[in-house]
Amino acid sequence: MSDTADPVTNRSEIVFLYDAVDANPNGNPLSGANRPRIDPQTQQAIVTDVRLKRYLRDQLDDDGHGVYIRNVQEDGDQYTRGQLLEDRLKEVEPDDYDLDDDEEVEEFRDDIFGEFLNESVDVRYFGATMSVDTDEVYAKHLPDHFTGPVQFSPGKSMHAVNENEEYDSLTSVIATQENKQQGGFDLDDHRIQYGLIRFHGLVDEHGAADTNLTAADVERLDTLCWRAIKNQTISRSKVGQEPRLYCRVEYADESFHLGGLDRDLELDDEHSKPDEELRTVRDLTLDVTGLVDRLDGASDRIERVRVVASDVLQLTYDGELGGPSVLHDALKDAVGADAVEEIDVYDEQTATLPSDDDTA
Repeated sequence: MSDTADPVTNRSEIVFLYDAVDANPNGNPLSGANRPRIDPQTQQAIVTDVRLKRYLRDQLDDDGHGVYIRNVQEDGDQYTRGQLLEDRLKEVEPDDYDLDDDEEVEEFRDDIFGEFLNESVDVRYFGATMSVDTDEVYAKHLPDHFTGPVQFSPGKSMHAVNENEEYDSLTSVIATQENKQQGGFDLDDHRIQYGLIRFHGLVDEHGAADTNLTAADVERLDTLCWRAIKNQTISRSKVGQEPRLYCRVEYADESFHLGGLDRDLELDDEHSKPDEELRTVRDLTLDVTGLVDRLDGASDRIERVRVVASDVLQLTYDGELGGPSVLHDALKDAVGADAVEEIDVYDEQTATLPSDDDTA
């Protein structure tokens, strides 16, 4: 864990936007062709919170943090959940305890609990169901589940989307090694032309106590979300996705948050093309007036606002048109210049990586 190991005491609310160009941001395997998830009434693209968390877990794993819920191979064989648990608890040796002594059993349980969470940063964030055989010496000393204090609502595009029909029946021409003849076959390859997808997240300071979530863990989210979309969307159907806006509002009052801040963002119709013509981020403008004004109304209850926006994202606030500086300046006027922190993703992320003495 980070050197900043203080427990979380403040609730945070997160707004996170990323877009997808000629991509399938979240396929639905139940559709029979892994088609993009689309709301049949509104035609908005849908991305589940599970999909977003998978990106975040994979980035944590790539960064060298201990991750419990992951797909790993050992000598070509899939790890069992029990093996993953043992891997996370390699520093706690049952033979070092007298498990017939109640006090040592309690110490063993405390050590397992602390070590598991220390070595499983994803569980500190999102929780986990401990689907492990209860006869396992470790598992029977852990709860049957951890409730994650960091939760995201399913994401939806801010507009109706179109499937790109030219991808429906791609033809791939191949040559066989045997006779060098060429042949073709159809591929089900369903994508959307463009979608700007928004997520709402919440960090619950009370739930954080159950998973030992620290202030450093929360600050890691400020760079993790951005880099996860940059780095974990490189497969054939996922390439073409980019982070566009991340904003975390940290509140000063216990158990308080405004709620639904993502809904305070709108597309500026005057400066955006119609939904059916959207193809890139340069075809739209995001109106942040509602978000900033709502934060202004609760400025005395806000500790700080951490924000980063893409340099190519065009925004408007109260009629003023421009780039990220429009949002930064408006936020400073609303909640105070000292409370607004512009995130430098790649400068800050190095401080969130595991140190030599700490693998989580």
